[in-house]
Amino acid sequence: MTQGNALFRRGDLARSLENELNKITEAVARWNEDALLSSPESDICEELEQEFLVRPLVFDRDGITADPVKEDVTVVQQYGEAVRFRQTVVAISVPFTGNPELFDLRPSSFTYNPPTATIQRNELKIEWRGPLDHDAQQIRQNLDRQLDEIQKWIDWSTAQVKAYNPSAKQKIANEVQARKARLLANRNTQEALGFPMRERPDAATYSVPIKRKKIVPQRTTAPAKPFRPEPELAEAHYEAALEVLRNQRNALERAPGTSAKMGEEEIRNLLLIGLNSHFEGQAAGEVFNCTGKTDILIRVDDRHIFIGECKIWKGPKTISDTLDQLLGYLTWRDTKAALLLFIRSGAPSDVMPKAIAKFREHPNYKRDGQHSTEERHDFVFHANGDTSREIKIAFLPFHLPKDPHNR
Repeated sequence: MTQGNALFRRGDLARSLENELNKITEAVARWNEDALLSSPESDICEELEQEFLVRPLVFDRDGITADPVKEDVTVVQQYGEAVRFRQTVVAISVPFTGNPELFDLRPSSFTYNPPTATIQRNELKIEWRGPLDHDAQQIRQNLDRQLDEIQKWIDWSTAQVKAYNPSAKQKIANEVQARKARLLANRNTQEALGFPMRERPDAATYSVPIKRKKIVPQRTTAPAKPFRPEPELAEAHYEAALEVLRNQRNALERAPGTSAKMGEEEIRNLLLIGLNSHFEGQAAGEVFNCTGKTDILIRVDDRHIFIGECKIWKGPKTISDTLDQLLGYLTWRDTKAALLLFIRSGAPSDVMPKAIAKFREHPNYKRDGQHSTEERHDFVFHANGDTSREIKIAFLPFHLPKDPHNR
């Protein structure tokens, strides 16, 4: 005999997931306009995903523990009279992860005899009750059958959750992008009108309505000042510059006899020649920008569209020092950069893991970027003093062994 509450029968999982999906639009609409415009889309989406993505149930059968075997009195009705008799009670606790509310929702695949158990925090309590004269092997077989039955229902539930989560993630991204585009168009219209805008009476106290605390180091908050549109750096220009550098890097690596004799400044000047041929001579070397000097700077229509630092690998500290230097150059207009690392001694397979680790250890690091290959590794950092302003940094290694006879 088993005892507990029937699982998977208080609600319909498909309907519940559909309701959650429909709430996403309203959740995005509740965001404060200035916070949504000023914050990186990835941060906003991540925070909304914390609210709307569902963690599927996962049993930890290796972590099962058993309570001491005990006796208990059970009362049953026989021929209208209450009869009391003693039974053996064996109870086990099964740890699980995931959203416990899923135990209350019936999946689309089901039987009419759902399993029973008791939910206690992050554990599922399963009991067997039987005669005082019992057989341990039979009890174990009974408990295993109960576990297998519950696992079958969990698998049905998980299949629906895994189909829902990508849809929810995509809808969050679409809704955030769409609302951000609408708001930005409205702000651009405001700027074009030329009239001063009246402030909301609650502008100083308005906060972003968040249901759950976001488990990340930086939390998105409403900015102190209203958002104003800023010139946006063209992604196409950035990728075009990186493609030029990648092609030149490949050419240099294929001509080791030539590159081995070149110094750092000569390599940098060669890269500038390639960039000038692509960007009509708008690249320059050793140009002052903000608080320091940078090796490569491309300006288009008075915009900095690319900032690159060239460094020779001299150990992991090379990365830390260069990142500090690079972040010191960047102003609000500069949101895309590159670190070009010349590996003149040592194997790239040894250097790259050490360099990448230093990127991730930097206090301004937020996450890895889109590209992650041996030829290019992208990172997303935040600006000094402003966690909501993101900076894309492409890390390009150049394997250019130096000629030991070249001084």
